[in-house]
Amino acid sequence: MPRRRQPTARQARLGTELLKLREAAGLKGREAAALLGTDAARLSQIESGVGGVSEDTVRRLAANYSCVDAELIDALVTMATDRFRGWWEEYRGKLPNVFLDLAELEHHCTYRLDVEFLHVPGLFQTQDYARSVFSYRVPALPDGDIERRVRHRMARKVLIEGPAPVPYEAVIHEAALRIRVGDRTATRAQLIRILELSGADHITVRVIPFDLDGFAGATNSMMYVGGAVPKLDTAVRDAPQGADFIDSEAQLEAFRTLFRKVEAVSLDPERSRDFIHKLAKEL
Repeated sequence: MPRRRQPTARQARLGTELLKLREAAGLKGREAAALLGTDAARLSQIESGVGGVSEDTVRRLAANYSCVDAELIDALVTMATDRFRGWWEEYRGKLPNVFLDLAELEHHCTYRLDVEFLHVPGLFQTQDYARSVFSYRVPALPDGDIERRVRHRMARKVLIEGPAPVPYEAVIHEAALRIRVGDRTATRAQLIRILELSGADHITVRVIPFDLDGFAGATNSMMYVGGAVPKLDTAVRDAPQGADFIDSEAQLEAFRTLFRKVEAVSLDPERSRDFIHKLAKEL
């Protein structure tokens, strides 16, 4: 298979998972390559996502590594053989690759969890809200780039508003609901939109109010994306270059624990809806 110049996050994740299996088996790269009948350089390309890999190769590697997790192996095969090109491809070369990687990650996800403290979650944002967020960047983005980012963000809403929505839970701090990213009218429209979406059976919204004693978790904003199997879950955190995709099992468990902690202290869904309705009326 031809060598890729720049693998997508999904392709890189496949390589990472194959590397994890090899390391769990206690094999060095040259040993694993010999079992596969290739050289260490080729195996390194596979594990970095630079080199493509066939279904047969994935299954042979899994067997060589004594992996008996059939669901994980099937999921890795799907990652290796999937040639689907989604709506996000129209933005390739027009937006940073991380935008495309996020859309592809969401396309394949089974559920999504968000915790936000300063901004309304992206999947809930109205066009006006998203445009205000992107317009505030320093240095300023060209108008055309802002509009592309807004359109891309709106298209990502297919995850929860499309024909096959996934379960979505969002925990939002009162600060994110009160900060007027736009003007008063736009802020009220944003709150009403959250209320509309929260009425869907697959969407759960919880609010963390200011008046909560002993809450020290306001630095723990997160996006958690469920994979085809739990070992393929991904956490996403903001980073200087755009976003970090986190896949280590220890860190994923830490993120799951953090979500349970903030969920436990938030208002229940019904009280959260009442809370947001009250904020909208104040505007």
